[in-house]
Amino acid sequence: MNASRIFLTLLALSATAHAATYTVKPGDTLYSIARATGVDAATLLKLNRLGSSTIQVGQKLSTGGSGAPAQSAPRAVTAPTQQGSSFIRAAATRFLGVRYVLGATGNGGLDCSGFTLNVFRQLGVNLPRTAAQQWHTGSAVSRRDLRAGDLVFFNTMGRTASHVGIYMGDGMMANANSYHGRTLIEPLFGNAYWASRYDGARRVLN
Repeated sequence: MNASRIFLTLLALSATAHAATYTVKPGDTLYSIARATGVDAATLLKLNRLGSSTIQVGQKLSTGGSGAPAQSAPRAVTAPTQQGSSFIRAAATRFLGVRYVLGATGNGGLDCSGFTLNVFRQLGVNLPRTAAQQWHTGSAVSRRDLRAGDLVFFNTMGRTASHVGIYMGDGMMANANSYHGRTLIEPLFGNAYWASRYDGARRVLN
């Protein structure tokens, strides 16, 4: 009796470990699925040929065509890698080129914090509305430890955190830029304007 039960348990665990697909459940995001399966989000995007991080309940996602065993413990998506940068870029790309409108969070326009709010919502992270409020989220990150997905803040109006963007890796950031009138990716410290107004960074993706 006990031997049969052990055998059935091992058989179930083996089938689960070798499962090559994941069915999206209510509340799932690509980021949370990456953590649960141990397959980083950039790989999930590539395996499933997703143009963005938007997924639907009931959708079956491939987690690896070989059916290799899943890792024993979920691991966080590691953003310092090129794959992590690709994941953040994919989430941000959906909102690039949107017209800059002060105070807007969608419907044809975005301001700086409206942009970050929408991008991170795609990752399953709910940010406060304003740049000043977002400055108090997550944990502080030093300039030398920046990684893709960190929020970066600037003093553009004589006060701390009056502007916010998203670090994309390789010295670049995505932001809703009022001067250019749209959301775009541009140099961070390679741009004298941003470099001289940099306040710091906060990490909300672990």
